[in-house]
Amino acid sequence: MAGQQFQYDDSGNTFFYFLTSFVGLIVIPATYYFWPRDQNAEQLRLKALRKVHGRCLWYRLRLMKSQQSIIPTLKKVALLIGWALFLFLAYKVSKIDREYQEYNPYEVLSLDPGASVSEIKRQYRLLSLRFHPDKGGDEVMFMRIAKAYAALTNEESRNNWQKYGNPDGPQATSFGIALPAWIVDQKNSMLVLLVYGLAFMVILPVVVGTWWYRSIRYSGDQILINTTQLFMHFMYKTPNMNMKRLGMVLTAAFEFDPRNNKEATIRPTDNTEVPQLIRDLGNINVKKKEPPFCYPYSLKARVLMLSHLARMEVSENTEEDQRFVVRKIPALLQEMINVGCQLTMMANSRGGFHAPRLVSIENCMKLSQMIVQGLQESKSPLLQLPHFEEEHLRYCVSKKYKVRSILDLVSLKDSDRRSMLRFLGEEKYDEVMAVLGSFPLITIDIKLQVVDDEDSNNITAGSLVTVTVTLTRKMMLDFFEKEQEQVCAPEDPNTEEGQGDVGKNKSKVWQNKNKAAKKTSKSKKKKLTKKKAPSQQQQQQQQKQDKQKQANGTVAVNEVVPSTKEEEDEVSGKGSDSEEGETNKDSPSERDDESDTEPDEMGGDDEEEWKALQQSIQRKERALLETKSKITHPVYSLYFPEEKHEWWWLYIADRKEQTLVSMPYHVCTLKDTEEVELRFPAPSKPGNYQYSVILRSDSFMGLDQIKPLKLEVHEAKQMLDNHPQWDIPETEEEEEDQEDSDGIEESEEEEEDND
Repeated sequence: MAGQQFQYDDSGNTFFYFLTSFVGLIVIPATYYFWPRDQNAEQLRLKALRKVHGRCLWYRLRLMKSQQSIIPTLKKVALLIGWALFLFLAYKVSKIDREYQEYNPYEVLSLDPGASVSEIKRQYRLLSLRFHPDKGGDEVMFMRIAKAYAALTNEESRNNWQKYGNPDGPQATSFGIALPAWIVDQKNSMLVLLVYGLAFMVILPVVVGTWWYRSIRYSGDQILINTTQLFMHFMYKTPNMNMKRLGMVLTAAFEFDPRNNKEATIRPTDNTEVPQLIRDLGNINVKKKEPPFCYPYSLKARVLMLSHLARMEVSENTEEDQRFVVRKIPALLQEMINVGCQLTMMANSRGGFHAPRLVSIENCMKLSQMIVQGLQESKSPLLQLPHFEEEHLRYCVSKKYKVRSILDLVSLKDSDRRSMLRFLGEEKYDEVMAVLGSFPLITIDIKLQVVDDEDSNNITAGSLVTVTVTLTRKMMLDFFEKEQEQVCAPEDPNTEEGQGDVGKNKSKVWQNKNKAAKKTSKSKKKKLTKKKAPSQQQQQQQQKQDKQKQANGTVAVNEVVPSTKEEEDEVSGKGSDSEEGETNKDSPSERDDESDTEPDEMGGDDEEEWKALQQSIQRKERALLETKSKITHPVYSLYFPEEKHEWWWLYIADRKEQTLVSMPYHVCTLKDTEEVELRFPAPSKPGNYQYSVILRSDSFMGLDQIKPLKLEVHEAKQMLDNHPQWDIPETEEEEEDQEDSDGIEESEEEEEDND
């Protein structure tokens, strides 16, 4: 009777199949993920960046690392060994004799198919004499010969062979376990148990426990949980945190403590080198006894950070520790910003404590710029460029040029720029221009609306406002020696420290346009005042139109659209024929025309809103499915030890109240164009509000932008308690009963009247 039979692989053939599959499952994915990428492509990329980034510290370190690193070679060797093992096992499997072949008694007796009975008997006698055990032959072979002879001569055995493929009839299905039999052999039992116990009771728990212990110590951004708690404590304790206090809190992070991070080190030479740096830097609150600022690791990290900002030279060992500290700071500052946002949301929802001030969060952003560029807050942004030193700035800030920022330098004509930078040679000047041309220039387009509302342009108290900001990145190179029509203005100099004199600079190209527009608007306003004033009804209509425009919630930008000649004639014509205009407006024919056109306009607006809604939904779906790379554009940074890419912070703030309106959005995927939606609840009280849309770089100094955002908040519509349309009968019977009752009441009233 057929059945199932499990047995270990005595010959070891099945085990090779298992081993080949197991090695293939490891080697093939590992080759895809770990094979070193084409080194030529990386070399070509570095070669293309050499003209601009050749002097950057990270670029020089990358070149040294690519020349000295043996990790790619070790990866290749390990993967090649794995492939060699896989190919050897595959070859071994291909040479294994297959046990599951069709049984053929003619082959066993070495006869041709269709041999006669006499030939079968004669061959059987010869083979029996040769392989009989009593004659010293092979017993197994003799049994096979006897079985084959029976299959060809015995009627029942022959039928079984022809029907089931075996003279003995149907056989049990055999399953081979892909493990050699010696594993379950009693002689090797202790060794197998020892290996199993070591693997599953010692090694596996240790590996899992180590991974778990390390993972619970870090947040999702690979920041120590203790560091996040430290930041939350001090931002709660000090809502208004200046730059000096911020540096102390930042360098107290546990990432710099050797007890919590093995990468951090305390060297014996620190006892002499750190005090020397403290004397060179001056007052850095060394005597402050508040923990953890007084701990040695915190003091060392603070000194190394300040020496980096001062661009001081340090010893080789100290420089290695300084690079470690500087590399960690941008991620820690981002964590500090996240903590500030969490505290702000908690204060807005619960209350009971003061939220961090806007200046504290903005100081974190400014410190990130300073760390990447290796500059102190009071230094000129021009020092981000190569070959610029402190003594060269006097040529730039002279009365003739008044260049104090990157945008001032870009706005100059090439002849004036060459004259101002005459202290540079031709080669150095070309390098400065190549670096300056690679700097980003972001244009901002702002659209304000209330999503999921009947009137998306009407902002009511408590409604959810959505500000869609479209960022477009271009390079400064695109604007050299060109008329700049819509270039983003730099951050308001009156609101930023250290840039108070920027407002006194000479007018730039993008400022001349606004001034010219203002002049034309003033002159045309004067011309309009000389003409006859419009009628009272026209003035009322104009006021209504202005209110509607203000209610639309559009961004207020300093643009004056000059009125055309036709509009002037229209105003003057309406002013002279005011009575005629009133009678025409009140005519019934015009009212009929207006009533006919209004539904068409409303239908068109609904279709446009529906299309815009569908497009926004499709865009959001694509954004959810698409994973964008955070590799954008490399930052030019002379003193930052690793390659940094351009990232930005975008948020809305009330600069008068020094509060955040929307949480900062970290834009990490801006290559050419990026669309960001910022949401915030409208104020609970109606009125006019002045906010600011702020874009800050995390890498460049002097390229921040502030755009005004004006909101006119209206009262929210009151909810109706009762409405005629809501009185709907539940069934038709109720309607009929109501009609019958109405008819009875009418008949009774008629009878009373007749009486």
